[in-house]
Amino acid sequence: MSLRVVAISAGLSDSSSTTLLAQRYGEAIRAARPDASFEVVTLRDLAHDITDATIVGFASPRLQHVIDQVAAADALVVVAPTFKASYPGLFKSFFDALEAEVLTGKPVALAATGGTARHSLVIDYAMRPLFAYLQTMTVPTGVFASPHDWASSNRTGEGADALGARIERAVGELLSVAEGGGTGRAFDDSIDLFSETMLSISDPRPQA
Repeated sequence: MSLRVVAISAGLSDSSSTTLLAQRYGEAIRAARPDASFEVVTLRDLAHDITDATIVGFASPRLQHVIDQVAAADALVVVAPTFKASYPGLFKSFFDALEAEVLTGKPVALAATGGTARHSLVIDYAMRPLFAYLQTMTVPTGVFASPHDWASSNRTGEGADALGARIERAVGELLSVAEGGGTGRAFDDSIDLFSETMLSISDPRPQA
């Protein structure tokens, strides 16, 4: 049976790095499982519907169609931009519009984008608590992408496309969990889980 994966992008601009990151997940999923179906839902296109659902308490037919897509998916990729150390209100409002049990037990890969590496903890300190409350099966590897990561993904040679390596690792976990095999991996120190900009902060202490 073909695996169905839906990505939810909360990017707010017309051409956002958030949606681009969701599409990179799609490329990795198709490479790993050519028979899998993958589609991206862009919350920006549903902003009015999501706001109306928050106010009136029920979803429009267009929003309900997306909710049904999410409910029917075998696994989700959730990507949010970072504003002031957390996800935007539109992102939260979409998940507020879902019935409480819709995501229970569903495998989810978390990802985020931000202008600087200072935002990189948004996945563990803002997104994971939300999806723990929703009782999803979030995979261990979250992927944060800064502008530095996009630049390095176009380089060649040693250390090039560390972002792609992190995406592939997260996708491997997601597909394995969706197929009932746990995370399907062991520790691998050859994968750089962090942006180089996170690791290049100089030590402010004076040297002896």
